[in-house]
Amino acid sequence: MTIPEILETIMLISFGISWPLSVVKNIKAKTAKSMSLPFILLIMIGYIAGIASKFISGNIGYVLIAYFINILSVSVNLTVYFINLWHDKQKSV
Repeated sequence: MTIPEILETIMLISFGISWPLSVVKNIKAKTAKSMSLPFILLIMIGYIAGIASKFISGNIGYVLIAYFINILSVSVNLTVYFINLWHDKQKSV
């Protein structure tokens, strides 16, 4: 592993730690009011671009695991957003 890959992995792990915490917070809140769909989608696009860059460059290594873990966590957060949106609609009825 090269120094740039190590630094990239540290960055991804640092960002990645926040996503499961966000998922737990949003599940407990049972509301989508504090969540932003455009933000979640923008983050997902960023991770997809990072994954694509690894495949296009042929630089497939361990850092790719961090990308996949992060996009999985953000995908869970996206699912929670729609569940919470449903909760919000049920409360307003």
